[in-house]
Amino acid sequence: MAEEAAPNVRPLGPRILRGRFVALEPLQPEHEGGLRDAAGPQTFRYFVQPDFDSWHARAQAPDAHRLGFAVRRLCDGALLGSTSYFDMTVADGRVEIGSTWYAQEARGTAANPEAKLLLLANAFAAGYHCVVLRTCSRNARSRAAILKLGAKQDGILRAAVWMPPSAERDGYFRDSVFYSILASEGPRIRAGLESRLAAFPA
Repeated sequence: MAEEAAPNVRPLGPRILRGRFVALEPLQPEHEGGLRDAAGPQTFRYFVQPDFDSWHARAQAPDAHRLGFAVRRLCDGALLGSTSYFDMTVADGRVEIGSTWYAQEARGTAANPEAKLLLLANAFAAGYHCVVLRTCSRNARSRAAILKLGAKQDGILRAAVWMPPSAERDGYFRDSVFYSILASEGPRIRAGLESRLAAFPA
């Protein structure tokens, strides 16, 4: 018997999501060079994939439950980083946003709040009722950004995943912190993001 989807859930893409400051373009092989240039030595410190090559191989691998994007700055066309939908569970109307990283120059700019606004709006418009976010418990910057977004912390899954050693870290078992945003909370989150984006010049 085929798995029955939650009511009114529709595909999330692939399609370009465009805002005032950035466009999210479905990941293509031709994005590799620009993304490699954007990645810095500490970019993947909290990723399971500890470097650009392993991250890129995972991002390009066929996966029906994942949709990755390259984040392009509209004013000059520069690639700033990447973000993804994954664990797209149509049957339950749940999707996760993650595997997000940015060039150093993009941090603190409009790029991340607008990318989150575009991803959340697209998910809720497609009928998904819950958007999940997670991060490493050691990643204070990411945890603060998710809380600033307005997501609610659901809990911590201890020793959730093995983080292999790299030049930037020793190997360890990561505690993953989970957060969520419900469709009913979407208008509040959207208003907060739009207020933050209004502070940036067009």
